[in-house]
Amino acid sequence: MPGTKYDVAAIGNAIVDIIGRCEDSFLDKHAAPKGHMRLVDAATIDTIYADMGPGVEISGGSAANTAAGVASLGGRGAFIGKVASDEFGRIFRHDIRAAGVAFETPAAENSALATSRSLILVTPDGQRTMNTYLGISTEFNQSDVDAAVIEASRIVYLEGYLFDREEAKGAFREALAIAKAAGRQVALTLSDSFCVDRHRAEFLALIRAGIDILFANESEILSLYETTSFDEAVRHVSRDTKLAVLTRSEQGSLVVSEGTPIQIAPDPVAKVVDTTGAGDLYAAGFLFGLARGDDYSAAGRFGSFAAAEIIGQMGARPEVKLSHLARMRGLLG
Repeated sequence: MPGTKYDVAAIGNAIVDIIGRCEDSFLDKHAAPKGHMRLVDAATIDTIYADMGPGVEISGGSAANTAAGVASLGGRGAFIGKVASDEFGRIFRHDIRAAGVAFETPAAENSALATSRSLILVTPDGQRTMNTYLGISTEFNQSDVDAAVIEASRIVYLEGYLFDREEAKGAFREALAIAKAAGRQVALTLSDSFCVDRHRAEFLALIRAGIDILFANESEILSLYETTSFDEAVRHVSRDTKLAVLTRSEQGSLVVSEGTPIQIAPDPVAKVVDTTGAGDLYAAGFLFGLARGDDYSAAGRFGSFAAAEIIGQMGARPEVKLSHLARMRGLLG
């Protein structure tokens, strides 16, 4: 197998996150389901944006957060996603590159759609509620899949949020085929239980077609298999994929390798400030460990560490290099 330039190449929505605080009453006013992501149109996002308080603008999107987390740990991350040739597109490109992630997807010219944005509203209990305008990301298609980046990556990571249009589904299948032909591993994150509800059958088909690593939280995996029993969902997923990584918030996570469960303890968190990006950074830590050649238990510890660090601060990008913190903890030499 040829050598790799990147540890992880993530494919997903290129979104500028605008993060702000609010009370629960603000979510009720705007009919935003607490703790979930919902898709909104341009008019709705403009209305919420005008009504919310001050926010911080940063390059985001689930897969982009994971790529940035890999880079923060000292790994080699790349990202493939679509931005417009506008102010938010320039913010995204500069910010993700500054995080140490390779991003070479050309900006879309002369499109009527703007760069995607997500208003992330954080309530006092640390829960995050996302209102996302997908904009130009909805035009992501097979022509945007960079074969050279995929072929040069040890692991290709697909973001379930991107799976809402036929063109994007085709792009996922194209990326999967390129990665498999190059002997690379492919990971998929289910992203959100609402997302699973929309695409259950197609997700299952994609998983069974060759996904090597599946990431899901408890609500997502229950939704995928339409059950209220976590143990039943574990039995199902062990038959459908080689490796499933299932996060359960304060209960830690469960790594299921060919039917064998490995329990990963959560890292302690002094105070939950903002849960934005917890799953994204868990995936970053796990994939970083996997790319290093660590066993699943060690990779899970990196995931728990990265997730715990990110929910102790605002936003999904580490304020301090995770590699530095990991060395202080003795996780890295």
